[in-house]
Parts: sequence; structure tokens; C-alpha cells
Amino acid sequence: MVYLATLRRKALATLRNAEMRLFHASGLLRESRKHGLNPDIKNPKDINEKILWLLCHTYDKRYARYADKIAVRDYLAECGWGDLCVPLIGVWDSPEEIEFEALPARFVLKCNHDSGSTRVVDRTAPDFDEDELRKFFRTKLKRKFGYSNGELYYNAIKPRILAEQFLKAGQGQSSIPDYKVWCFDGKPFCIWACVNRSADSVQVRTFDTDWQPVEGADRPTGHYLAAEIDIPRPAHLGTMLQAAARLSKGFPEARVDFYEAEGKLWFSELTLAAYGGRIDFHTPEFLRILGDQCILPQ
Repeated sequence: MVYLATLRRKALATLRNAEMRLFHASGLLRESRKHGLNPDIKNPKDINEKILWLLCHTYDKRYARYADKIAVRDYLAECGWGDLCVPLIGVWDSPEEIEFEALPARFVLKCNHDSGSTRVVDRTAPDFDEDELRKFFRTKLKRKFGYSNGELYYNAIKPRILAEQFLKAGQGQSSIPDYKVWCFDGKPFCIWACVNRSADSVQVRTFDTDWQPVEGADRPTGHYLAAEIDIPRPAHLGTMLQAAARLSKGFPEARVDFYEAEGKLWFSELTLAAYGGRIDFHTPEFLRILGDQCILPQ
């Protein structure tokens, strides 16, 4: 029975991936409806619908360099913001190439072509297991992440593994705060702040670019919870907005993500299709406001 269930799961995944590749719009709509959404891609209005439109009409393999966690570093350097990149320790084509004994005691390991593969590695921990890590990343390298949310440009990225410097959370912080700046063709509009992140949840709040809370923007879910604490203004807010403006220039919509840690601002990633156009942690009204800022190409 387990064998049959595995075969069935693999067959369904193969059919889903084929639909996403050959009938992209149909696949995107089906995934949205599975999440309780009924988007109108032909006449898009809110930000989810406009992201789906862009996935169908604009975001192709040319956009892979912006999603690639290694190649995007070159883009930051071209824009004059290369100093925001977290220091890179190493890059490998396979987990077998990694010489763990040559790496720092603590570091971050992740794939460059997906989301969700990040592992914080502590070689001094009692449960440190090289074999488990190699097995984990061997599996992740095989994954075609572009089919997950319909962001097919991810599939054009050559899968690799990278190690970055471990960033320490500040005193009294359970996690490093991260700030996700919604931008529209180089114009920052708002900032989605995330604090107290754990494996199960994260506390969030949306602010305008003057760091005033945007009332009615956030919709708590099982994972995204209303922040229970006052989230202080980032020390590097001005620099953050300047960098976000430059890095998002030319994109109808883009979310530029940052960290603040160890007294410095760090770039996290450039997100071109947030949650594959299935955002449920903002209210419908705010999704429409975000959509109004996004001018689609003719």
C-alpha cells in the first residue's frame, strides 16, 4: 500500500508539473483555487492577480539571475550595493564536495535555486551530522522548484549549494528581524516587518516608509501572527529604502528583503512573485491597494 501511495503521489506530481509547464495559466489558476482564491488573470486588479499575470506574460527565464542566490550578488554589485551581501564562504555543485572540517564552527547552508532549504549548521553541536546534511541537500538539488508556485524561471537556475556567514541575533531577540520592502518600479511603498520567527510562526506588521503602522493591512493566519511587541524603527531604514529603490527599478512589482544584524544592514533576497500570487496574510483591501501601485507592461 505504501508503494502504491508513493507511485500515485509521484504520478500526480508529474502531471501537475506538466500542466504548469505546458498550460501555465491553467496550472496557476488551479493552484490558486486549491488555496481558496478565484483570481481574474484577464482583468487583474489586486496584487495576487497582477503577480499571476506577470508570471504568465513577463517573468521568463531571463529573470533567473534575480532569483539565483548566487547570481543575484552580481546584480547587487552592478547596482552599487554589493556591500550588503552576506559574506560568501563557499559554493559547491554537490554535497559530496563540501569539506565540513574546513568551514567555520557555525554557518548557513542553502541551495541557490529554491526556497526553504536553509540550514543553520553548528559543527560543535552534539547532533551535527554530515551524512544527514549531505542527504538533505542531495534531495534538494534534484527539486525543480519552479513548479511549486509556477515561478518557472527558477528551473533555469543551475542548482548549487552555498555557505554564508552566520549572522547573530541581537540581545533579547529570538531571531534576526527581517524587513520586506514592497516596491513598484523603483518606488518603495511599504515594509512588511517580521520578528520572533520560529519553525511554526512569525510575528508581522506592515509599516509605511515613514515607519507608521498601516492599519487594516495585515490578516493573521496560522503561521503569520500579529506582532505582540512594538517593532522599533530599523536603524538603517534610510539606506534600506535607497537600496530597495535601486534594486527594484524596472520591475512592475518586487519585494526587496533585508536583515539587520550585528549593527549592519544585509540583503536577503529579491522576490519577484511573492508566494506565487497566493498571498493570504494581507487583507483583501490591502491586496487591492498593492495592486493599484503595480502598473503592468503593455
